[in-house]
Amino acid sequence: MPPSCCGCLSQYTHHHLVAFLLTFFSYVLLHASRKTFSNVKVSISAQWTPTKKNDSTPAFNPSETWEDNRLFENEEQATLFLGVLDTIFLFSYAVGLYLSGVIGDRVNLRYVLCFGLCGSAAVGFLFGTVTEWLHIYNVYLYCFLWVLNGLLQSAVWPCVVAVMGNWFGKSGRGFVFGLWSACASVGNILGAFLASSVLQYGYEYAFLVTSVVQFAGGVVVFFGLLISPKEVGLSMETVTGLEPVETDTDSHRPLMSDEEDEMEVYERQYRSIQQQDEPEDEPPRAIGFLQAFILPGVLPYSLAYACLKLVNYSFFFWLPFYLSNNFGWKEVEADRLSVWYDVGGIIGGTVQGLVSDVLGKRAPVLAISLLLAMGSLVGYSRSPNEQVINAVLLAMTGFFIGGPSNMISSAISADLGRQEALRDSQEALATVTGIVDGTGSIGAAGGQYLVSLIENKLGWMCVFYFFIVMTGGSILFIAPLIVKEVSAMWRDRRARRRQL
Repeated sequence: MPPSCCGCLSQYTHHHLVAFLLTFFSYVLLHASRKTFSNVKVSISAQWTPTKKNDSTPAFNPSETWEDNRLFENEEQATLFLGVLDTIFLFSYAVGLYLSGVIGDRVNLRYVLCFGLCGSAAVGFLFGTVTEWLHIYNVYLYCFLWVLNGLLQSAVWPCVVAVMGNWFGKSGRGFVFGLWSACASVGNILGAFLASSVLQYGYEYAFLVTSVVQFAGGVVVFFGLLISPKEVGLSMETVTGLEPVETDTDSHRPLMSDEEDEMEVYERQYRSIQQQDEPEDEPPRAIGFLQAFILPGVLPYSLAYACLKLVNYSFFFWLPFYLSNNFGWKEVEADRLSVWYDVGGIIGGTVQGLVSDVLGKRAPVLAISLLLAMGSLVGYSRSPNEQVINAVLLAMTGFFIGGPSNMISSAISADLGRQEALRDSQEALATVTGIVDGTGSIGAAGGQYLVSLIENKLGWMCVFYFFIVMTGGSILFIAPLIVKEVSAMWRDRRARRRQL
């Protein structure tokens, strides 16, 4: 039985709190800017498909006036292109994750993290604000900027997970990472409120606000984040977590003592002889990409996350658009209602992480949550045109889908990157995180275009059936791990009974 949460939390210092908060708010700001795009899709679609002038308007070259700002002839084409942008963003994000994970294990994590934060803020500003201010409407420019945005944003997640893995040991990791992984959902909520608060002035101001805040956050992280306990004289312990490298006992000694002077001379001579005999400790070697890919558990969880992230990110990208188009609610109302999915995800990730700590196993908790997620998807697909009921069903769906998604991308990735097979090479956390999240993003990328295509051809109900199938696929991929961990729990239970 793992130690209690109170016991786990008592070992942490204020340095842990600072690392927790800075990495948390780094991803909050990144997701807030990412959420902005999904929250203003209706406004962007309207801007890209201007309405024709009516007959009462003087005919001053009406075709030229209509063609100047037009990207698409109708809303259906604009919707498909929005799906294409989501897809190319996630594909570039996935490729970037594979690369940035490897880079993060070889370069200072703070540099990579801040480069991703500030760079993606600049690209978001160009994409949503500058192009609208200068009236530049070009499909190829939008695609290029969104590919670049995906590559830059991919540098952030492996770095923040690696920093958290450096600071927090396995004891209580499910609870700590479950609480910390709420950063994405908190960012979605913040992004929804920021976007809705300035949307009346134009969607370009939503991009402006989130980009400026994200860039400022990147600067704060650069000057304030400590990436490892070693930077403040702490070392990672295998089981209990952290303990000081040197104990400060000088304050309890007399200022002058002959005995102390003799002891110091002896210790200095002993250390010099010992240093000559023993070679200096080499820094941990970074593991190779293929070596990380074949580590136990990495491939099953990566494939399961590909299915699950497809569903989770479909809600992320399309939920405000779905609420506005399917129920006819105003865009601001849809943006604010969509945050209930993230509220459910925050609670789900924390509760399920805590339960997995108590059980000492992750896979069975995931399996139960994903089974219930399939039922919640059926229920939400039949939600009536009533905002209160919709919000309740949405929070339940977020609890059972967002919770497991947060666990796999954070706590489980950290477990995989710090497992026993890595005793000789501890520098694998960012690489493993990049593999898991990168594979998930590939699945999510393909899903975004499929969502827009299925909705256009068959309707939203078939989209929800698609989500149910993908959630079932997540369970199938981790089925061997579920069987293994449940069997281990059963053996432990029988062993305890025999002892009694």
